Amino acid sequence: MQLLAIGLNHQSAPLALRERLAFPGDQLRQGLGELREAISDSAPEQAILSTCNRTELYLATKEASAAREQALDWLSHRSNMSQPQLAAHLYEHVDPKAVRHIFRVASGLDSMVLGEPQILGQLKQAAREAHESGSLGLHLHQLFQRAFSVAKEVRSDTAIGEASVSMAAASVKLSQRIFGDLSKTSMLFIGAGEMIGLCLAHFAAHHPQKLAVANRTVSRGEALAREYGGQALALTSLSERLHEFDIVVSCTASSLPILGLGLIERALKKRRHRPIFLVDLAVPRDIEAEVSSLSDAFLYTVDDLGAMVQEGHQARKEAVGQAEAIIDQGVQTFLQWKESRQAVPLIRALGAHVEALQEQELALAQRRLAKGDSTEDVLRALAHGLSQKMLHGAYSSLSSADPHTRDEAAAQVKRLFRLPDSL
Repeated sequence: MQLLAIGLNHQSAPLALRERLAFPGDQLRQGLGELREAISDSAPEQAILSTCNRTELYLATKEASAAREQALDWLSHRSNMSQPQLAAHLYEHVDPKAVRHIFRVASGLDSMVLGEPQILGQLKQAAREAHESGSLGLHLHQLFQRAFSVAKEVRSDTAIGEASVSMAAASVKLSQRIFGDLSKTSMLFIGAGEMIGLCLAHFAAHHPQKLAVANRTVSRGEALAREYGGQALALTSLSERLHEFDIVVSCTASSLPILGLGLIERALKKRRHRPIFLVDLAVPRDIEAEVSSLSDAFLYTVDDLGAMVQEGHQARKEAVGQAEAIIDQGVQTFLQWKESRQAVPLIRALGAHVEALQEQELALAQRRLAKGDSTEDVLRALAHGLSQKMLHGAYSSLSSADPHTRDEAAAQVKRLFRLPDSL
């Protein structure tokens, strides 16, 4: 079974294309079902990783070329792009490069923010969704488990996560360029997921005048707002309340924009054109791209923040070598396990053969005991008969008329039975 990874990320594809192949929220399970229907004949195991910076397919297959073609067809259909157009933005990895790639992703070495920890949770979600959808077989299960173990070791034994410059921290820095003292601002956070939680922690540390959380599920928004002494809003109230906020950070699983050009224009008019700072961390985007054309709206997407987070990479580059060494060892261990799986049919056949010999000798021993033969004689005969039958093949090869066969058999017998090389 071969492992295949196909995908695109912030380095290979623009945000507009990543949006087309994103699977936010419940769409991940639906997408996984569609992929399984399209590709299960050639790749019986499938998983999808979908984040704001990447979408990747992980496949276990005995027909790598067929699985690749079917995967490309499916991605082409999903993106409404021809295969040649899409292929320019895709990368593909097959054993062992696929294993190394996934381990690097899990460890945060392939992220826009070097060493960021969120990707590990997203990878665990991908494994969970694949398991619940019935598409996580033995090979992908082992791959994910080894990836989690390697990522944990990288984070524990290296400084890869220290001095991390996150999207949230970069957003704070950008907002300070516009407003200076953030304690005099009003902040709105749209969504209630992990990324919004991280942003809240960073922004709330500056003690804003007002803080609010808007979420489709109001109870989740209330719980998050309460943690930071803020208020919860319903998404439906944004058209009346948006103008109250200087800073807006959005990251939801919506497939359509939540904040459109018209909504922002009306909010700016009510604000008498006081600037509004907007951060859109969602893929697909929560805020219409046209908003960036408004003179008093400062809109930043995940890609816009990329340059800022690069500034913090130098502090962690020394840890990359250590992390790569851990990943190298993890890859070798996984590949050894994978290779050992190839011997499983032979091991099973050998076990069945030995069991058949045991049954034959045991039946003969039971008949002799029934006749009243001595128990000691029967046991000795059982042991002798069983050993002779098990060694018959070795004896035959060692007695072969072909010298090459005899020499090869001798070497194998010494190795299997741990006999001295001097014999």
